[in-house]
Amino acid sequence: MRIGVCGTGRMGSSIAQRLMAVGHEIGVWNRDITKTEPLTETGAKAFTSPAELVDDCETIIVMLLNDAASEAVYRDPGGILKGTLTGKLVIDMSTVRPDTMQSMGASVSQQGAAFVECPVGGSVGPAREGKLFALVGGEQADVARARPILEQLCRRIEHVGGLGSGATLKLAINLPLLVYWQALGESLTICKPLNLAPGRLIDILSDTAGTPTAMKGRSAFIAKALAGQPPGETAFSLSAAKKDLATAIQFAASFNAELPVTASALACFEEAEAAGFGNADATTISTRWPQRPHAGAKSKI
Repeated sequence: MRIGVCGTGRMGSSIAQRLMAVGHEIGVWNRDITKTEPLTETGAKAFTSPAELVDDCETIIVMLLNDAASEAVYRDPGGILKGTLTGKLVIDMSTVRPDTMQSMGASVSQQGAAFVECPVGGSVGPAREGKLFALVGGEQADVARARPILEQLCRRIEHVGGLGSGATLKLAINLPLLVYWQALGESLTICKPLNLAPGRLIDILSDTAGTPTAMKGRSAFIAKALAGQPPGETAFSLSAAKKDLATAIQFAASFNAELPVTASALACFEEAEAAGFGNADATTISTRWPQRPHAGAKSKI
């Protein structure tokens, strides 16, 4: 099948690699064309606009950073909605507000295409291995059409309702994990007087009831960073994590709900991003907190 991947950042590139590995012809587009080069070097075909990508492919997978990028890539001249969508399938895997997903889905459907939202749990490693967790929203028939592709990308597929449902659940899933990374940083701060070796400390903290499943894959990364060693590849950037926290707060505010713990964590992520850690792994928030300047002083956050 000819599948277009619209947005080739870390996750989009990993998804494209997986699809090529299982035998699909892949087209790619990214606003920064240099981010498509590793894929074109291994057989993907690059396009100069999302509309051209739509015209050439049967199915289009969208993986964009935020709501503003989504609005632009769908609606700008040369955007997805300017392509020939009739009979096509669009699977949007971005993490955006539920209302954004509903709006894009309605616009795509009006042009005769099927639309499924599928934000995913998992980072670049699971994406390359086809082991993501799909949180799907959309019409039953459209989801059934998308399922064969999703089965090649995901270890688990949950159809949780109509458009917007997947986006809602993805925000809910990300929220406690991202808050945990900040809480871990605070935990490490109060452990400083113990002077335990980083690897031993992280091993102890990881073997406790308060530790999320994600620590199984990130504990070694965090221990290396805490020891001042190069930790390894960024799986999910701090800036992307900050965006997800902000999006959850915005969504909650749309129905007059408050997320005070999330708001506090967001302030810490914003501080780290402003200090130049935006492209670092999101877990950098954990190791930066006990090591940042004036860590012993009372925080203003």
